[in-house]
Amino acid sequence: MSTAHHRKKQPLFVRQQLLEVAARLASEKGMTAVTLDAVSGASGVSKGGLLHHFPSKNMLLEALFDSMLAQLDAAIQEAMRADPLPHGRFTRGYLRACLALRDEPEDNRDWVQVTMVLLSEPQLRQRWRDWVRERSEEYVGTDSSVDAAIVRLATDGIWLADLLGSHDLDQGARQRLIDRLIELTQL
Repeated sequence: MSTAHHRKKQPLFVRQQLLEVAARLASEKGMTAVTLDAVSGASGVSKGGLLHHFPSKNMLLEALFDSMLAQLDAAIQEAMRADPLPHGRFTRGYLRACLALRDEPEDNRDWVQVTMVLLSEPQLRQRWRDWVRERSEEYVGTDSSVDAAIVRLATDGIWLADLLGSHDLDQGARQRLIDRLIELTQL
């Protein structure tokens, strides 16, 4: 009879741990540092265990991207729950969730790396387009105005400027910009 220690399997925990390690490696060292060997070594999960969850680097990156989209969705939903006005609610939630990343340096670093990969990986760009299309269809009744589209596109521009550290605005100017964008969602 074997006396070897048998660890209780926790596949969801291990999967999440692998995603967190991949995000940390990406934010600390750049996306090129996210290799299967590096994630395996930094997480303490065998390469076979990693491959069980993510059979390729692309599948790991896709899962990381999906995980971050789920976090974005959760932040948008939280902002929407606190917003009593139905018209433009999704757009305001999107604005608030995206701009809040600037205030969360760790989350922002993760998004910087994933955004850079997003620009270069066709399958991730498609996932982003699908996410945007699905939300546009879901909120067509409340967020389909031209003004709402302007606000979402402006949000994307501010988000990118925040990610790249460009277009420094003093806090007052930034708040006036955000206030004006919120006004546009209420027209």
